[in-house]
Amino acid sequence: MIEVNQNNFNDIEWEDVREGVRRKIYTGEGATMGLNELQPGHEPKPHAHPYEQIVYILQGEGDFNVDGEVYHLTPGGLLVIPKDVTHFITVTGTEPVLNLDIFTPKRLDYIR
Repeated sequence: MIEVNQNNFNDIEWEDVREGVRRKIYTGEGATMGLNELQPGHEPKPHAHPYEQIVYILQGEGDFNVDGEVYHLTPGGLLVIPKDVTHFITVTGTEPVLNLDIFTPKRLDYIR
């Protein structure tokens, strides 16, 4: 029998990352999923990491700066950020942004 990791994202606690930013994390064997909530006015933090990142916007709108290019995303918007590329998001609307990220390979730094 195969081992299956089952959970409910609603039961996972929010983790405060910094002022105006919190997240929930779920990790499998080869990928990590993160749900981020970003408040209007949060301080963007440019960063890069050795993971490919797929972004899916569930709520709100924001500008993703990826290697100096800006991509405006609204609900339903998708974006792929290659590994080792500097990026960040700025919330442009009046409501919080909820974005779902998928990282490959799994993010060991997110495992608690």
